Amino acid sequence: MDLRLHYAPDNASLCVRLALEEARLPYQTVLVDRAARGQKHPSYLAINPNGLIPTLETPQGSIFETGAILLWISENSDGLMPGPGTEGRAAALKWLFWLANTLHPAERVLFYPDQFIDAHHEDLRARTRTRIGAALSVLDAAPDAPWLDGRASILGCYLAPMLRWAAIYGGATDWYDLGQWPRLKTFAEVFEARASVARVALAEGLGPTPFSKPILPNPPEGSAL
Repeated sequence: MDLRLHYAPDNASLCVRLALEEARLPYQTVLVDRAARGQKHPSYLAINPNGLIPTLETPQGSIFETGAILLWISENSDGLMPGPGTEGRAAALKWLFWLANTLHPAERVLFYPDQFIDAHHEDLRARTRTRIGAALSVLDAAPDAPWLDGRASILGCYLAPMLRWAAIYGGATDWYDLGQWPRLKTFAEVFEARASVARVALAEGLGPTPFSKPILPNPPEGSAL
């Protein structure tokens, strides 16, 4: 299967790269130069008219939207998500869309408030931090999220980077202590010990504890900003 992941270091493409490694699907990476706004170049817009990262080129065509790509990967591999009609499928779909529609958009507001309002950016960020904290509390207490034990799962591949980003991006970071959510902290520690995660962390310069104690990236190519 010929797969090409258009990525930038420590961007939403990180979720997809983790899933591709977990699935052991062979793929090539294509760097999108964010510093030069490569995501807005006509050649990139031809495969992703939204001008956002990531895009995955597949034999069935290009896919954008992180959640959609992750779902596609799960359907073209084994063990990363309960299959249709199996036990746990409904809960897995629920949490996938929660990650895509609730947590991920909230973090986007935190990181890029200027894209949503013209002024009072810090007020918006403060409210968004409260929203993110409440959302993480919901997940930490979830009775139907067995993937939080750190097993191979597209849901873990989606969540782990968002735990990382909340800790190091979006202005003030003193509000965020992963220890507030013990289950999520344990998830991060177990998940980052996986061999697949170590390969991705090395490739994108994320450091030895990319999710439990993240530091700013030092990628060998490209820029996270």
